[in-house]
Amino acid sequence: MNNTKETFVTAFALFSLFFGAGNLLLPPLLGYNAGEDWEWVTFGFMITAVIIPILGILAHARLQGTMYDFGKKVSPIFSTVYCIIVYLISITIPSPRTASATHEIAVYPAFGTSPLLTSSIYFALVLVFVLNRSKILGFIGKFLTPIIVLMLTAVIGIGLFSSDGLMNPSNFSTPVVSGILEGYQTFDAIGAVVVGAVIIISLNLRGHVSFEAKKDIIRKSGFIAGLGLLLIYAGLISVGSFFGADIAIDNALSSDMQRANLLRGISLASLGAFGNKVLSILIALACFTTAVGIVTGTADYFKGLFKNSQRAYRVTGFLACTMGVLVGQLDFHSIIIIAIPALMIIYPITIVLILLNVVPERFATPTVFKAVVVTTILFSIPDFLASVGMGEAIARVQEFIPLNQFSMGWVLPALMIFVVTNLLTREKSMA
Repeated sequence: MNNTKETFVTAFALFSLFFGAGNLLLPPLLGYNAGEDWEWVTFGFMITAVIIPILGILAHARLQGTMYDFGKKVSPIFSTVYCIIVYLISITIPSPRTASATHEIAVYPAFGTSPLLTSSIYFALVLVFVLNRSKILGFIGKFLTPIIVLMLTAVIGIGLFSSDGLMNPSNFSTPVVSGILEGYQTFDAIGAVVVGAVIIISLNLRGHVSFEAKKDIIRKSGFIAGLGLLLIYAGLISVGSFFGADIAIDNALSSDMQRANLLRGISLASLGAFGNKVLSILIALACFTTAVGIVTGTADYFKGLFKNSQRAYRVTGFLACTMGVLVGQLDFHSIIIIAIPALMIIYPITIVLILLNVVPERFATPTVFKAVVVTTILFSIPDFLASVGMGEAIARVQEFIPLNQFSMGWVLPALMIFVVTNLLTREKSMA
């Protein structure tokens, strides 16, 4: 296969591995609530749901290793612990969430079956794909992604032309920040460090031994996938905004039901009765490809941890799918609530590691890595404690942290330490 064709197949696979339950359900409600400010909320959402994840893919292109390589400049122990935590989070939150979303929106309305049956069949199929590791990239990139993209384009395109374009007033006082924080829930930054390694191993299995060839394919496919995500997210947010006055949402419903009802309403309004079937297939496919990517990435890591053991790969895949069956029986909203504390501390660390791995190496020495990551952890702790109900106990401390009211108290301290550490290390080297 020539490099151009391989680049597009890889880009399509990347898009599908990123685009899961949250990616489909989050943007329309975000646009609905943003109303006339949908452009600003889109800008914020793109930062954490597109730009940083694609930077993560570019970092993988440079490193061409595993997730372990992202944090090894801090210390081998830190990197190992970080990897294990991220993979455990991945198989206990975003992966089961895909099964939960598939059941609630695609399966239960049509068949009325139990979530246990849905998650069992769902993750049995995921395991089949994971065990056929070498065929994943081609099958997802050639077949599943085009179907997903065509369906999304139909919903967005017809939706934009069929809406009255009447928007509600914005519900957000700071739409850009609201977009940034909602982007956390896509798990795309974490997804970047997980599925980026999947892409590299898949390319290795397909016979791409040249470092530069792989680097070129990964970089170009990352930009193409990022452009696709940007267009789809912007489309879904704008459709949610333009249908603001057309589709009523019961505010008494939980946010996950609001998301599902809005998306269902948009599909019905744009595609008629056929819209529900399209939506069901779309959600099932988008969720499934993401689950496959997460479980495969986790199994790849533990395979490498146990000296390239194929048995470790199979056992990890089985355990990850079993965890998916168990947690996947929870409703979508419950899984999101569980995710928030984990995201408040692991997402900032992941963002910082991605950024440090894409800046020129002279600005990202091991000393800089250590200082910035430690600072990020320390200033993420208040957000974590607040997310588990301890906000009052640390309220006085939070008052002195800039941007803390936006759950981003780590940003300025991490940036300041990055600049100061670089200045100090440069002075020492010149002395």
